[in-house]
Amino acid sequence: MKKLAVILSSLTMLVSLGCASKDYVQQQIEPLVDRISRLEARVSSIESRVSSLEGKVAGIDEARREAGEAKSLAQEAMKTARECCSNSEAALRRAEEAANRAEAAAKKAEAAAGKAGKAFELQQRK
Repeated sequence: MKKLAVILSSLTMLVSLGCASKDYVQQQIEPLVDRISRLEARVSSIESRVSSLEGKVAGIDEARREAGEAKSLAQEAMKTARECCSNSEAALRRAEEAANRAEAAAKKAEAAAGKAGKAFELQQRK
């Protein structure tokens, strides 16, 4: 019987040492609950900032796309302006050549008119 009492008392001691009271568990968990709550709040704040940044990134991507479109339109406008400039320079050269030919024709006409006038005068004298 003595053996049984020693065994039972030792089992009781082992069982009592292995169990934790409700208050002990509560004391151990409370700091963790506070810490987890703070971490959850921080994570939620970070998630909202990330969402905000994602919106800004989308805006930046849209701005880049619009800038690319504006750049291509500007390049097309420059190409068109260069073509117009080349065309106007060619037209200016043709106009200058036509003016020179007109001046030369006018000089020839004046010379011919002068000759015709002299011939007319000579005919009138005869």
